[in-house]
Amino acid sequence: MHPPENNDQSSAAQELPTIHSRAQSIRESIASEHFFEEDEQEPTGTILSSSVNLSNTILGSGMLSMPNALAALGLIFGSAVIILSACASGMGLYLLSRCARRTPGRDSSFFAVSKLTYPNAAVFFDIAIAIKCFGVSISYLIIFGDLMPEIAEAFGVTTHLFLSRGFWITFAIVALIPLAFQRRLDALKYTSFIALLAVAYLFVVVAAFYFNPLRAPLPKGDIVYFRWSKDFFTHLPVFVFAFTCHQNIFTVYNELRDNSSKQVNGTISLSIGSACAIYQWIAILGYLTFGSKVAPNLLTMYGNSMIITLCRLSIAILVLFSYPLQCHPARNCLDKVISSIYRTWTKEPDFEAVASGIDTNVPEDPHTNDAATSAPIVHVMSPAKHISITTGLMILSYAVSTSVTTELMPAAAMPTSAVPSTTVPSTTISTATVPTARFKSIVSLSRYKRYCGSDSKKQSVLDHL
Repeated sequence: MHPPENNDQSSAAQELPTIHSRAQSIRESIASEHFFEEDEQEPTGTILSSSVNLSNTILGSGMLSMPNALAALGLIFGSAVIILSACASGMGLYLLSRCARRTPGRDSSFFAVSKLTYPNAAVFFDIAIAIKCFGVSISYLIIFGDLMPEIAEAFGVTTHLFLSRGFWITFAIVALIPLAFQRRLDALKYTSFIALLAVAYLFVVVAAFYFNPLRAPLPKGDIVYFRWSKDFFTHLPVFVFAFTCHQNIFTVYNELRDNSSKQVNGTISLSIGSACAIYQWIAILGYLTFGSKVAPNLLTMYGNSMIITLCRLSIAILVLFSYPLQCHPARNCLDKVISSIYRTWTKEPDFEAVASGIDTNVPEDPHTNDAATSAPIVHVMSPAKHISITTGLMILSYAVSTSVTTELMPAAAMPTSAVPSTTVPSTTISTATVPTARFKSIVSLSRYKRYCGSDSKKQSVLDHL
């Protein structure tokens, strides 16, 4: 008698380890032909360390605009949009993790997934991701450079060097060198934990001002529970992009010690859930403290006390340690792009496609818990390329961040969408100014005071904040 045909699926699943072994041998052969050895390291990531890195990738200075976005939609409606945005982001991470399981071993990436779906578009996906991460890293340097002179001034520092924006951006780049050159994302878990402690301090300060209203220096506005208007679409990106961390999910998958579905889903749930809770806390309490008068930058509502100065310092620490989390995926994507362009130019075969050696028609058996979960992390980027790309990213981001100006600009010269609702009417003060929304730069009240020439202008601008 012939064996039953329904055994084809189980036999195909049993062939997966053989396929992955063949792919591994091909990759080793390619690496030796290109004159460098693969850097194989045992995965060390855990749910906690991976969640810390993803949470730090998610949380940024954008959380300070959450109360203002909530005020535009209303307390209940805005809170619901935050939850829906978190769920949508979590679903995206889940789908990407499922895609990662179709790639061989621990070599999952956007490029590898694209090679299995839209091979000709793989380069364009990585270019888009690299540009996005590079742009965010620049914004972090700009925010750090804007904050630190004001923090130094608040601490009584009068030396011109320490009040220079360029000095602090230079300081940031130098301090970030050992972090940005790390090959593994899991190596950044300690600095990410420090960054989350900075978020915790902001978390406590917002709660303290709410539960002790006497600390709040400005009067409270109206509280609205539900509001629908055309401004919904203006503020929707604030909620949607607040949970962006997808550029690092493939690296997290590769570096998890146990990257089974249960562990990956736990990592996603913990990072998205904690970020959603923090956003809800800051948005709701910030809105309840100031009501409809809450500013696009929450910190400007609290004055210039030492407590708020430390809040600004915590934000500076947060964005500083978030820079490497953007540099890492940008470098990986650029490596894929450069390699692909080089192969096209020299007419070499697509080694990565050959090395993958996997048949996408082979069904995935959820009970085998992935044949490649115990495989080592393989870095096919040569040390020279790793150093060159990282150095180029840091130099270019430094050059752009130091050349971009974030000084106040007249409201008339800004796009309408960039002007906060608290802009002073032109009939009152023709030279009224607002902080530019470019790169989400944080501008304190002291900058308003320095810009306005007369006491009447100072008081009028401050009244409208």
